[in-house]
Amino acid sequence: MTVLALLIMATSIMVMEWVAAAGLARPAPVHGWALATGAWMVGCFALIRSGHTRQWRDTAFTIVQIGAALTCNAAAYVIAGEARGIVPPLLSLAMVFCVFGLSVRQIKGLLVYSLGLYAVAGAVTQWGTPDAPAPALATVYMIVVVVVLVASTVLALRIRAMRQQLKTQRRELAEAVHHIRGLATRDELTGLPNRRYMQEAMRLACLNAQRSERPLLLAQLDLDDFKRVNDTHGHAVGDAVLQAFCATAQGCIRATDVLARWGGEEFLLMLVGTTPGQGTRLLERLREAVAAMALALEGGGSLRITVSIGAAMLRADEPCEDLLKRSDDALYRAKHQGRNCVVLAHDTPLTDSPAPEAQRG
Repeated sequence: MTVLALLIMATSIMVMEWVAAAGLARPAPVHGWALATGAWMVGCFALIRSGHTRQWRDTAFTIVQIGAALTCNAAAYVIAGEARGIVPPLLSLAMVFCVFGLSVRQIKGLLVYSLGLYAVAGAVTQWGTPDAPAPALATVYMIVVVVVLVASTVLALRIRAMRQQLKTQRRELAEAVHHIRGLATRDELTGLPNRRYMQEAMRLACLNAQRSERPLLLAQLDLDDFKRVNDTHGHAVGDAVLQAFCATAQGCIRATDVLARWGGEEFLLMLVGTTPGQGTRLLERLREAVAAMALALEGGGSLRITVSIGAAMLRADEPCEDLLKRSDDALYRAKHQGRNCVVLAHDTPLTDSPAPEAQRG
C-alpha cells in the first residue's frame, strides 16, 4: 500500500506542475509545494524500507501519512489557482487508506480534521490570494469538499466493518476446522488420539525409526473382563473405568510416547527410542498402576480392573501392519496366560542390545 500511495502522490505532483506550466497557477508556490510533498513522500518510504518502523504498532504510521496527504491536498487547493477545482475529488483517494489499520475513532477524527483544514484553506483562498474564485464558485467547491469527505468516510467505515466481519468469520472458520480436525482425530470419551490418528502416526514413526535405526516398541493394551464391568455396573461405570485407566496410563508414560484408543477397551501405546528392557519396565509399571486403581461405586464399595499387554519391537524393513499383528499375537498370549501380565513377541530380545540388533532380532 505504501507503493500505491507513492504513485498517487507522484501523479499529483506531476499534475500540479503541469497546471503551473500551463499558466493556471503561480509557479513558485507550486514548485515549493511539490518539493515539500516529494521530500515527505521519499522520507516516509525510506523510513519504512529501513526497518526502523518494524517495532511500531503501525509499521506504516498510516494515520500520520493520511493526515499529511490531507494537509498537502488542502495546500494544493490554495495554490492551484484557476485549476483548484480538480483538487477536492482527490480527497477520496486519501480517505480510502483509512480502512487499513485505523480504528473507527481515528477515521472520524480524520474527517473532523479534514473539514477544519478545508475551512481554513477556503478562508485563506478567499481572503489571502489574488486569484480567489467568485464566492458562488468557492461555495460550490466547499460543498464538493464536504460531500467527498463525508461520502468517503462513510464508505471507509463500511469497508472497515466488512473487513472486520471477514476477519471474524475467518477466525471462526479456523476454530471450526480445528474443532472438526480434533473430532476426526480424538476420541470423545477419553480425549486420546483415535484409531485414524494412530494409524498415520504409527506409519510415520515406523518409517522414521527404520531410517534412523532407532528402536520402536508397539504395545497393545486390553482391559481384562471389561464386558463384565459393563454388564454388571452399566455403561456409565464402564465409561468412568476407561477414563480412569487413561488418566493412570498417561501418568506412567513419557511425553514422547503416544497412547491412543484403538477401539472399545483396547488401546495402543507407541514407545519411540525405547529398548526392550526399558519398554518392559515401563509397561510393568503401567500394569501395576492400573491394578492398584480403585474406582469408587455410587452404591458403595469399589471396582478394580487389570490390563493385559502384548508388545513387539519393530524389525528392520518390517511393514507397520506386521508389527501391529505381532503385538496383537503377544496380547493374545497374555490373555491366555492368565491376564494381568506383559508379554513380548517371541522374537523380542529381553536385554537392551543396540538398536539395530534389537530390530533385526
